[in-house]
Order: sequence, then structure tokens, then C-alpha cells
Amino acid sequence: MGDRIDELKGNIKEGAGKVTGNTEMEAEGRGQKEMAQGRREVKGAANQVKGSIEEGVGQLTGDDSTRAQGQADQFKGDSQRAG
Repeated sequence: MGDRIDELKGNIKEGAGKVTGNTEMEAEGRGQKEMAQGRREVKGAANQVKGSIEEGVGQLTGDDSTRAQGQADQFKGDSQRAG
């Protein structure tokens, strides 16, 4: 959740910079927003990979709990990466 809040803060700061003509604030906000988006994307991709592996292990071993956890992690990764 912290990354989404940082994105929002950056977006607000970028907008305030545009409105006031403060290019430094605008650039700082844009950077903050883009860094938060990047972190969120990386976390989402990692959860998707982790979930895919867990699901595969669950299928190979017949462990429904591990398979279900893998699917849940993949879903979590999808939602993290959604813009």
C-alpha cells in the first residue's frame, strides 16, 4: 500500500508544481511517482513468479494447499502490477 500512497503523493506534488509553475516541484513529484510505480511493478512481478512456482510445485506434489497459495500469490502480483 505504501507504494500506491507514494505514487499519489508524487502525482499531487507534480500537479502542484504544474499549477504553480514550479518546475523543480513538478520534476520531484514526477520522480517520486515513477519510483513508486517501479517498486510496485517489481514486487508484482516477483509475486507472480513466486506464485507460478508454488502452483507448479503444488500440482506436481498433489498438494492443493500449495497450489492454491500459488494462485493467490499470482493474483496478488497481478493486482500489484495493475495501474
